[in-house]
Amino acid sequence: MEQLNLLGVALGLAALAGINLYLTVFVTGLAVNQHWITLAPQYQSLEVLGHPAIITIAGILYFLEFFADKIPWIDSAWDAVHTVIRPIGGAMLGIQVLGQSTPTFDVIVALLAGGTTLIAHTAKASSRLVANTSPEPFSNIGLSLVEDAAVFGGLALIYHNPVVALAIFAVALAAFIYFVPRVLRATKAKVWLIFKKLNGPADSSVPVTLPTALPSHLSGVFSRQNVLSETIAWALPCISGRGHRIAPNLFGALVATNEEPRKLVFVARKGGRGFAQTIELEDTTVAREPNFLSDNLVVLPATGKGPKYLFIFPRASGGLVEEIVEYVRSRMASAPAPLEPREPEPVLQP
Repeated sequence: MEQLNLLGVALGLAALAGINLYLTVFVTGLAVNQHWITLAPQYQSLEVLGHPAIITIAGILYFLEFFADKIPWIDSAWDAVHTVIRPIGGAMLGIQVLGQSTPTFDVIVALLAGGTTLIAHTAKASSRLVANTSPEPFSNIGLSLVEDAAVFGGLALIYHNPVVALAIFAVALAAFIYFVPRVLRATKAKVWLIFKKLNGPADSSVPVTLPTALPSHLSGVFSRQNVLSETIAWALPCISGRGHRIAPNLFGALVATNEEPRKLVFVARKGGRGFAQTIELEDTTVAREPNFLSDNLVVLPATGKGPKYLFIFPRASGGLVEEIVEYVRSRMASAPAPLEPREPEPVLQP
């Protein structure tokens, strides 16, 4: 039971270090220094955190992080710098909890603590990157305050019941690991949009010609999915948003064919395998939705019922998205060619 308590304290501090390393060290050291908590004999090694020099340095660094963590994009830059610092700090906290133990147990706890800190840090950094797509700063401030409150609450829980804290942290980490593929796709999508925005032209409204070729890594997917060998009218790389039977944050392309002008096809690779989803344009409306980092194409049912789709393009592709909107509207406005009357077949007399 004692080993389980030690592991709960070690991994609990490591998880909180992934959220805010300096606040974790500062509050723990201050509580030890001011005798707000009484350390059990097995945790006497944590007394070093109560040294005035450690409290002062951690307090100064937390003061800097307190403000950096609430400014859009500054917080993501801060997280990028701490991708190495936080796991190392979490591993050191985990080892410090053990005090005098066997080298084997030290290495095991250091690996577990460092990994736990890295997972918590990744979850924090990913959520901040998503929040930064909105230009308003209130979401960043709210997330930062919630994270600080989580550190305080987590430290209190570790002190009163480290086993329960270990169970809660384990469930939270398992849930995050389960959603890792989605989180990584969302993070990759945001990084791609940021890169495109920084390297794109200043004027995103200049209309240009829609490309007629698929990206090379998707050409095989489209040819396998279309047995009729349709010819491409245009194809534009994008990221999937919400959509019927389409996973979000898939890197692919939106395709229109000359043979089926009232349909679009989203082509991508999912899990290394080809994926294609046809979007019927009958009884739908399309609109362009400019955002801070992206320029989106929204496909909505005209009657309020039916599947909805969102396709995300780089902000610099605004002119291309407008071209797609005009293309779809022109195809929907044009009525299908009427069938030519057929001559009645002669009736054979017996």
